[in-house]
Amino acid sequence: MSNLRNKIVFITGASSGIGRSCAVAFAREGARLILAARRAERLDALAEELKKRFSTHSRTIGLDVTDRGAVFEAVGSLTDGWENIDILLNNAGKALGLDKSYETRPEHLEGMLETNVKGLIHVTSAVVPRMVKRNHGHVINIGSTAGRWVYPGGTVYCATKHAVRALNEGLKMDLHGTKVRVSSVDPGLVETEFSLVRFDGDHERADSVYSDTNPLTPDDVAETVLWCASRPAHVNISEVLMMAVDQSHATMVNRQGRD
Repeated sequence: MSNLRNKIVFITGASSGIGRSCAVAFAREGARLILAARRAERLDALAEELKKRFSTHSRTIGLDVTDRGAVFEAVGSLTDGWENIDILLNNAGKALGLDKSYETRPEHLEGMLETNVKGLIHVTSAVVPRMVKRNHGHVINIGSTAGRWVYPGGTVYCATKHAVRALNEGLKMDLHGTKVRVSSVDPGLVETEFSLVRFDGDHERADSVYSDTNPLTPDDVAETVLWCASRPAHVNISEVLMMAVDQSHATMVNRQGRD
């Protein structure tokens, strides 16, 4: 594993789920962290926890990635070496509702497009030019199996994750000839707050998504992200597709009880 100590890692959506687990994984390896999310109070608590556990140096930013101006202001205000971001983890994203595409509520449509697609573009656009200038860096995008397979009720969400896959592929071509790396980690079913957000806080409905099966955990995804980030500098992991053993396709989930 290449040394990640003192590397500066910028993580969006760091307040929970995959983003939080990635923060812990990178902190364990001695990285310095810029933690960004809308729920600033959670970030502060996470930064304090990482400081106690790993003596991690962190910066926290209360940030909505859909606000392009705020994103550029936040990145532009980084000083004292924090502006030299080594790894950008585009993790912020969401699914809203489970409706037919033509019945998708306008607020759900806008929420997914703004966060999953435009938010990723905003953050990438704010960070990558400095990587190009330094001829060094790594962008890791959290995609999804939804970026490969469409499933009923998820048409719009799947469309946004297909866009993420295209953006990942295109960014690597845009950076051709530089030493900046671009990766995508595309997980299937992961037990996080994802379904709780999708179903507007309906715990019973959210829990049913993961019932009687053994899904991935956020830590599983974090370890894969860490693996991508720690390859030798000449190695670029373009895409990783990962699922639990109990999942074989978008809607093929084995439900015979948890281990």
